Amino acid sequence: MLALQGAFREHRRLLESLAITVQEVRLPADLAGLDGLILPGGESTTMARLLTGYALWEPIRAFYMEGGAIWGTCAGAILLAREVRGAPPQFGGQQDSLKLLDATVQRNAFGRQINSFAAQLLVQGLDAPFPAVFIRAPAFSEVGTATVLAEWEGQAVLLRQDRVLATAFHPELTGDVRLHEYFVALVSRREIVAN
Repeated sequence: MLALQGAFREHRRLLESLAITVQEVRLPADLAGLDGLILPGGESTTMARLLTGYALWEPIRAFYMEGGAIWGTCAGAILLAREVRGAPPQFGGQQDSLKLLDATVQRNAFGRQINSFAAQLLVQGLDAPFPAVFIRAPAFSEVGTATVLAEWEGQAVLLRQDRVLATAFHPELTGDVRLHEYFVALVSRREIVAN
C-alpha cells in the first residue's frame, strides 16, 4: 500500500484483520513482489507531489501493466482517473494522474470538509448496504469503459475497470471489510488483461 500520506494505517488494520500481509510502499523498489497496491485517501495534490518527488508515477504504471491490481480510495481514486477536474488554482486547475481508469473525476464533488457525511450505499455484488464515509469526496462525472458499482444521489462513486478499483469514499474508516475482501479477490485474479 502507498504509504506517503493519508489513511494508509487504517487500510493496513483492515487488511491485517483478513490475515493479509501488508507492505508499505514509499520508494519504487518497495513495489517488487507485490500483487496489489492501495492508493489511500488523503490529499490528492500532496500525494501527486510526493509521487513526483519519490519518482513513483512510472513504477506504479508499470506495476499495473505487469499484472498488479490497484485500488484508489478518495484521493487515491483521483490519482487513478484519466482526467481530474477541480484542481486548486495554485496548480493552474491541473493535476497529474496515473490515467489508469477510464473516467473523469470531479474533486470535492459533494462539498468541502464541513459537508462530509456517511451514507449507506447499495453496491453491486454486495448483499447488504455498505457504510460509506465521504470526506471532501470526489465523484466520477464521466465514465468511459469502467463499470459503475455504486452511485450516491446520481453520482458514480465506486468504479471497477479490469484490475482497477476506485472508491470516492473511505471504506477504511469503517469496520466493514467487504470491499477489502473484494479487492483481495481482485488481486488474486492476475490473469485479467489490462486494457
